Amino acid sequence: RTGHAHIGSYYSRFVPSESAECSCGHHIQTREHILQDCPLYDRYRHILGEDEEDRAMEELLGTREGVARLAEFIEISGAFEK
Repeated sequence: RTGHAHIGSYYSRFVPSESAECSCGHHIQTREHILQDCPLYDRYRHILGEDEEDRAMEELLGTREGVARLAEFIEISGAFEK
């Protein structure tokens, strides 16, 4: 896995002139930050699941249901778009 994504943690490694900071002001924008903590996506987070266990990366990437919820979250929220 390359880690390629339209997020600050990627850009800080490969495009040093780009800020790694999230638009919400968090010091670095990561996949985990967007999916679990970023206030910009609070209104969409219910799509990922009702509790932290449902929203764990292992659940979202390791189960068919989790991948389906993750795809819906990305499509509806626009997360990870440049």
